[in-house]
Amino acid sequence: MDLKIFTQSVLQHQARLFRVAKLFLRNTEEAEDTVQEIFLRLWDKRQQLEAYQSVEALAVQMTKNLCLDKLKSHAYNHTSTGLETVEVSTTTYTPHEQAELTDSNELLKKIIDNLPELQKTILHLRDVEEYSFEEIEQVTGQTINNIRVILSRARKSVRDSYLKTNNYVSGN
Repeated sequence: MDLKIFTQSVLQHQARLFRVAKLFLRNTEEAEDTVQEIFLRLWDKRQQLEAYQSVEALAVQMTKNLCLDKLKSHAYNHTSTGLETVEVSTTTYTPHEQAELTDSNELLKKIIDNLPELQKTILHLRDVEEYSFEEIEQVTGQTINNIRVILSRARKSVRDSYLKTNNYVSGN
């Protein structure tokens, strides 16, 4: 595989790999370093890449695994809050509405951060990255039926926690 083909088949996924790395590491610089390391590893394996059904799925899996390795190492110290805050335009919303949106955004970030790691990963891959169930299956190693169940439970957990926190439902 030459540089042109490698660029077309691998480097086009840089933004997606960065978002996956950022999801796990919660640090922009660490995520950028991780993506660069993945590209180096893929370049070293470039002759074997044609054997894979989806180079993108391989790259995402490698990114996930490297991030998990970094998180397990004692040297890693995450300093960022994780999911980025949604920018709210002050010209569209009143200050009260803007404050409510910011509070809701922060609450959702906290709720999602408290999900089990697999639920958080699958929720992110499906709802943020818009991966198909087949792609998520390749990344996580879970069956499509398991992915559907995990995703459903994650969404229900986020919804229930959000509603409970905002007192939209009565306590049990």
